[in-house]
Amino acid sequence: MSFSAQSGAWLSSRVPRCWWWRRRWQQPSCAAEGPAWSYFGGSRPRTILDMSYSRHFLDFQGSSIPSSMKKLVVTKLSQNFREAVTLQQDSPVPLPGDGDLLVRNRFVGINASDINYSAGRYDPSVKPPFDIGFEGVGEVVALGLSASASYTVGQAVAYVKAGSFAEYTVVPAKQAVPLPSVKPEFLTLMVSGATAYISLKELGNLSEGKKVLVTAAAGGTGQFAVQLAKAAKCHVIGTCSSDEKGGFLKSIGCDCTINYKTENVESVLRKQYPEGVDVVYESVGGKMFDLALNSLATKGCLIVIGFIAGYQNPTGLQPVKAELLPAKLLKKSASIRGFFLNHYLSEYKVALKDLLEMYERGDLVCEVDFGDMSPEGKFTGLESVFRAVDYMYMGKNIGKIVVELPHSVNSKL
Repeated sequence: MSFSAQSGAWLSSRVPRCWWWRRRWQQPSCAAEGPAWSYFGGSRPRTILDMSYSRHFLDFQGSSIPSSMKKLVVTKLSQNFREAVTLQQDSPVPLPGDGDLLVRNRFVGINASDINYSAGRYDPSVKPPFDIGFEGVGEVVALGLSASASYTVGQAVAYVKAGSFAEYTVVPAKQAVPLPSVKPEFLTLMVSGATAYISLKELGNLSEGKKVLVTAAAGGTGQFAVQLAKAAKCHVIGTCSSDEKGGFLKSIGCDCTINYKTENVESVLRKQYPEGVDVVYESVGGKMFDLALNSLATKGCLIVIGFIAGYQNPTGLQPVKAELLPAKLLKKSASIRGFFLNHYLSEYKVALKDLLEMYERGDLVCEVDFGDMSPEGKFTGLESVFRAVDYMYMGKNIGKIVVELPHSVNSKL
């Protein structure tokens, strides 16, 4: 199926290289002991960026790279994000290794699964404290020698890696995605866009004329499911929680919108689609899962990409009527498929390349919600990540929720 119509280290020779590193680690003088790289692990050379005088580093915009930074850390496992996560004010700025980039984050993405991560549901063996946040966009401000073969200081990149809720993040160069500029729209594609693209392509078996139901259609990933299904010439139905969201969905091609706050979704589907829908892109869970299952057509497929309605519960689940599930599937020769992006990483690069090209051509809307309409205003700074998560779970967002991390440049050149 096709979704589209075309488907050396950075070192400054002008700054002192010894005194701060000696003061911090009580090491002998650089002049006495040899090259500064020896202080990373004894006398054995390592071909990595020398950050031993990082307090004096100047990034590409002429401001100092600090020795400490703010970041969010999970200090207690809990589905209550505010209870689980702590803002640390003075964490050390990490050092990039030979194949790494040091990225100054400018925008970070909020995902419903941030709560699952802070609750320890993805890997029960991992114990606090650990870093949180899945995706970021920013500029390279330092890099290792091997990484410098492909990247340069000042280059815009995006990445998917745990630990993005920080002012600076070390990212393996092989995991970074070079960008033409630092724009929040690119961030929407990294997890949300890729999830919609790969799940529909691999599991949806979309083709012209199929009826596709997208739940939470105006959300970060729902917006892409709608557009990609339309690009495959499907008839798309989207559920949402307000007329404003319904208007947005119509603007990106949704054929039918259902406001579940004012309409009975099951009744609307039964009346307008008596033979059922062929594909459901489902991220809500609970009662929405039940009615979506009941609305499947013969040989229909329900794709589970999440169940946000249960994430804030202690178990992470909200009850569904599963007792009759075997009979319902058998009666319709229907299927339920789960999708977890980590299991499809072999498809990721191709998907992201196609999504980026679609956006650059103007064939894809990447709606960003900075929280401007939230009670306390725009999500700015790591402190606002807590508000942004709350905003998502209140169902207020249209598009992908993004937090901006401002950076003031104090020129020293």
